[in-house]
Amino acid sequence: MIRAAYPALEGKIDRDGIKIHYEVFGDGEHTILFVVPWWPLIDSRCYKAQIPYFSEHFRCVTYDPRGNGKSDHPTDPEAYGMHNHMDDALAVMDAVGVDKTILFGLSCAGGLCAALAAHHPHRIEAMITIGTVSPFAPPHPERSVHDFQEVFDTHEGWQKYNRDYWLHNFPGFAEFFSQQMYPEPHSSKQIEDTIAWAAQTTGQSMVAADNGPANAEDPVTEEMYAKIQCPVLCIHGDKDHIIPQGNSEGVAFATKGEVVIIPGSGHGPHGRIPAKINILTRDFLARHLGTWRPNESIDASENLPRRASRRAKKVLYLSSPIGLGHVRRDLAISRELRILHPGLEVDWLAQDPVTRFLGTNNERVHSASSKLANESAHIESEAGEHTLNAFQAIRNMDEILIKNFMIFQEVIEAGTYDLVIADEAWDVDQYWHEHPELKKTQMAWLTDFVGWLPMSDNGAYEADLTRDYNSEMLSHIERYPRVRDRSIFVGNPQDVISASFGKDLPNMRDWVPQHFEFCGHVMGAHPSSFGTRNELRAQFGYQTGEKICLVTVGGSGVGGALIRRILAAYPAAKRAIPELRMIVVTGPRLDPSQFKLPDGVEVRAFVPDLDRHLAACDLALVQGGLTTCMELAAAGTPFLYFPLINHFEQNFHVAHRLEQYKAGRKMIFDESCPDRIAQAMMDELSRPRTSLPVETDGAMKAARMLSELL
Repeated sequence: MIRAAYPALEGKIDRDGIKIHYEVFGDGEHTILFVVPWWPLIDSRCYKAQIPYFSEHFRCVTYDPRGNGKSDHPTDPEAYGMHNHMDDALAVMDAVGVDKTILFGLSCAGGLCAALAAHHPHRIEAMITIGTVSPFAPPHPERSVHDFQEVFDTHEGWQKYNRDYWLHNFPGFAEFFSQQMYPEPHSSKQIEDTIAWAAQTTGQSMVAADNGPANAEDPVTEEMYAKIQCPVLCIHGDKDHIIPQGNSEGVAFATKGEVVIIPGSGHGPHGRIPAKINILTRDFLARHLGTWRPNESIDASENLPRRASRRAKKVLYLSSPIGLGHVRRDLAISRELRILHPGLEVDWLAQDPVTRFLGTNNERVHSASSKLANESAHIESEAGEHTLNAFQAIRNMDEILIKNFMIFQEVIEAGTYDLVIADEAWDVDQYWHEHPELKKTQMAWLTDFVGWLPMSDNGAYEADLTRDYNSEMLSHIERYPRVRDRSIFVGNPQDVISASFGKDLPNMRDWVPQHFEFCGHVMGAHPSSFGTRNELRAQFGYQTGEKICLVTVGGSGVGGALIRRILAAYPAAKRAIPELRMIVVTGPRLDPSQFKLPDGVEVRAFVPDLDRHLAACDLALVQGGLTTCMELAAAGTPFLYFPLINHFEQNFHVAHRLEQYKAGRKMIFDESCPDRIAQAMMDELSRPRTSLPVETDGAMKAARMLSELL
């Protein structure tokens, strides 16, 4: 799994024999210390939705609490207690050279932040707390009726908040508490993360922390809050099952600070609705400390030469980096849109390798693109040997998506765009639906599939998860239809798979036509514009009588296993078809030298105009990506395609679309030994070409739909 940001510095301090691990991210005039709850249920990774974004503008310092993460896990109660936790925070500040800091703390870390601000005011610039613990309100009744020390026969509900239960079934408590922390619907990822962080500690450490010395003078008292002089922001969910909102309201009143109560939110809004929390924090600090604002940090005209006309329309184009097929079709659409709107200015907010492709086509890449975390690298990191659970890979990309959304939101707030075109920009669609008040301009949504689908081998849990994700998407569309000003399905109604979104949810083929318009398939360039096959073959130096077999596995490093399997099949195929010539294109992330090539096989790392070679060859062997497969379908080229194992889109959505065009032969990788691949190659080369024609006007249709928004 790829993180959205990595520390520039990390280390450990030693306090009385207890080592505390810290990390430092980014740089800036101001520092934010992300204070961990002294209760060691979680570690500093709980702030993963904040660190990558704020480290673009601040120096961000995190540390793991004693008892969790990479810090030591003592079981002696004397190692804990509020004074030890205060000293840990101060020692980390000293170790990294921070004289003065902003504090950001969750739950009981809010009390720790308050103690630091009150007792060390010269070192604290501001304080932001979420779901803070304080002495200003009594606990929820259900939390206070059970004795922590009592031994129960059974442990129901908050009886799990119990010393004996922690010592004998701490995982059971962690699961219960995580669910209480995130009572909001569709919170499965946040609950899973919290359970995983809790698994790093033990019931013994938790009991020790809970029994830490109170000390003769408790640093956290009601009177203490009156000493706090720095700006204070208290954020609290009104559905917080852990800490009543009166705790935050009391702190705000006592410190003359600000309080924001978030309707429907639980105890962890920083994880569940991070865009809201990040913007509240950003704007609070800008008001009180004069820190950056979007119109200062990102200049939409920076390094981007503009035409003189003030009347030119401006578009911000977001193109998914997960496969270059997105940007190729997006470039085709943008060119058609420019014909309809002469002088149209298009800025691309994109990542590598999309930015390289755009650069070669003289397109204008927004300078903020350099701040985006790389999604394609994350997807590749999730892959195995010809396997990728695409659904889980997207779920695990949450910290990358929130960071990239925040960069996007800055660009939108700083610029004056008439339209955002979002080609499977999942972050923008998610967070604008969660917070429609953040939407500042029109947005057109493009996609070539709708609906997450479970892989049957992954059991009921994945089926429940995909249903939950689909349910959230459907509810977003129903509640806030205005977020998508136009929804365009890149394909035709018959390309929509006939499958349910999940138990008690509608069928995709019924629902999609009610909420999308169809532009037909769009590709970078249609093979009908390439000239005849004979002309192409002559251009590429292919000899008369040769049977050209092209092997290509896309732009990621996932395809190595498939290439090796195909190379093992080549000798048998060559014996049966002496005129066979195989050319393997490894792509930019696979080193050609790592493959042992049979005699007669050629290998290329990169082939310019690969789509033209696909149209010229006699047979192609590819993965199951939509773009390459549809380019082959449009060219009428026979091909074998091997969907990645566990990749629901390739196995279901793409395979269904290819069936509509009668194109390609689906091969199951685990069932495809070299002999079977060789036989399939011989079969396909001996069959007549039968695929149906692919429309040529998809880009123009999409551009006309978008044009109406301009």
